[in-house]
Amino acid sequence: MARTGRPKAELTLTDDEREQLLRWSRRAKSAQSLALRSKIVLVCAQGLDNKQVAAKLGIVPATVGKWRSRFVARRLDGLVDEPRPGAPRTIADELIVSVIVATLERTPKDATHWSRASMAAETGLSRSTIGRIWREFRLKPHLADSFKLSSDPLFIEKVRDVVGLYLDPPERALVLCVDEKSGIQALDRSAPVLPMMPGMPERRTHDYVRSGTTTLFAALDVASGQVIGSLHRRRRAIEFKKFLTKIDAEVPSDLDVHLVCDNLSTHKTPAIASWLQAHPRFHLHFTPTSSSWLNQVERWFGLLTDKQLRRGVHKNLQALEKDIRTWVTTWNENPRPFAWTKTADEIFERLNAYLQRIPGAGH
Repeated sequence: MARTGRPKAELTLTDDEREQLLRWSRRAKSAQSLALRSKIVLVCAQGLDNKQVAAKLGIVPATVGKWRSRFVARRLDGLVDEPRPGAPRTIADELIVSVIVATLERTPKDATHWSRASMAAETGLSRSTIGRIWREFRLKPHLADSFKLSSDPLFIEKVRDVVGLYLDPPERALVLCVDEKSGIQALDRSAPVLPMMPGMPERRTHDYVRSGTTTLFAALDVASGQVIGSLHRRRRAIEFKKFLTKIDAEVPSDLDVHLVCDNLSTHKTPAIASWLQAHPRFHLHFTPTSSSWLNQVERWFGLLTDKQLRRGVHKNLQALEKDIRTWVTTWNENPRPFAWTKTADEIFERLNAYLQRIPGAGH
């Protein structure tokens, strides 16, 4: 005799139940678990077995069996989540509010910020309870971030100028983001680095020997991601002028060159102004003060730091400079431009929204 499997509970719906289930099943955003359970019951009412319902809804048969049985036993009430086990909450809402208000609006007498221990002593709650409240409301008194607002009177004009170059570059022109990464230290650890082993990370001493510093001048082509780099031991206008000369030699002579750079004094000396006047295809575009985020080469410097410099060990400047040149060469073998997507107006809108959160920022 063929095996028929476990008999399924008969499931029929009244008109009122069908109407309520249809309303629940159509919820677009909230209570998606209830919407799915309602769909399960509605499909079961069509006479399909659990496997057929599961295949139709893209779920497992056990889930169908669970909610079919719940509905047959308790009807609509069976689809609603039951109270979770455990003791009911004993902390009053007023006490939770007082913790949140104290966290946001004042500090303890002996510290600059609250800890779980100090807030527990203040409110009489346990440290674990304070931790749960802070996690629930995403409060982290132990963390502090930093920000810097530009006070440049030409902030708006400069942002529009630079972003315009990124999103709509001129024809027959190259847009280069230029800056210097100064003070790159050649650091040699006081003991050999111990290599990584199974179950153990790479280890190094915390102390090191300094062997001098170098400066990397870099120009990032925003279209291709190619980088023109030059290393110098000092960071003066004369070195910047030499770097401009190198750019002039490497960029095809039939292209204009638009350089995005910061407001460093070495970029504005009479010697640089004279050089630019003698090379009319070069055009300088300055980012606003305190706005290094607007210069794309800063992102490239971050990659250089993360992948080469931070954990690098160099006995002397020559070894450091060799590794930097090798890294730049390797990058240019497979350059990756950064995708700039924000318009100037979107930047201003986001900045304005941020300012609204800072007391007194509009004054």
